[in-house]
Amino acid sequence: MGQYRVSGMTVQTFANLSPPPPRPLRLAETALFLDLDGTLAPIAARPQDVGPDPRRTDLLEALTRRLDGRLAVISGRTLDDVDHILEGCVPAVAAVHGLVRRDADGLVSESSPHPAIAKATAALRTFAVHDPGLLVEDKSGLSVALHFRQAREHAAAANAFARELAEQTGLGLQGGDMVAELRTPGACKGDSLRAFMAEPRFAGARPVFVGDDLTDEDGFAAAEALGGFGVLVGPPRATGARFRLDSVADALDWLEACR
Repeated sequence: MGQYRVSGMTVQTFANLSPPPPRPLRLAETALFLDLDGTLAPIAARPQDVGPDPRRTDLLEALTRRLDGRLAVISGRTLDDVDHILEGCVPAVAAVHGLVRRDADGLVSESSPHPAIAKATAALRTFAVHDPGLLVEDKSGLSVALHFRQAREHAAAANAFARELAEQTGLGLQGGDMVAELRTPGACKGDSLRAFMAEPRFAGARPVFVGDDLTDEDGFAAAEALGGFGVLVGPPRATGARFRLDSVADALDWLEACR
């Protein structure tokens, strides 16, 4: 085993860099936590290009019923984005990596925005004018992301600029798949999983977190610490997940087999 730091915490990684695929879940004893982009939906060139999908919606509705509501989506997206993409079929959602959380009963709690978010957003927009492939995403005033998937030649400069802004403002810097995000310091995906597990509906179940990105590693770690496990979606890499699926399509097939 090894370890590395992500989102301010130490994450354990397993020696096998290509974990095996998971077996079908025992739904009666499971609480299921799902990332969205790269897990339930393929990564798109632009965040706004991801939309509803009937197969995915039907699957999540069926799983929510079978799990008696013990299903939550934990995403870097805003709450409005998650509800649009999933057609409002999942009541329990943690959005903006946990800075916004809607519990299983529909009660929404939200962190207060850091006062430097507006300054960081303006600075990133100025940086992005140099290339139309650079996209700035404002996440409800709590976080701002600079996407460079369509301008990969600017990746090093974008990451360096984001690091500089984080040092100047005190904002949290969160890396991801072709994105650098400056966020209000606060809850992470692991914190969100723990908060859901403290709710009566989730309590006592075995948490399973499914995600694809480094931002999901603290979710894997939180699930492991509570007696569950993580499932990585995507290519092999060092991870705290015990199991792995190759792609979004494989993740959806596995979830359908579980239901």
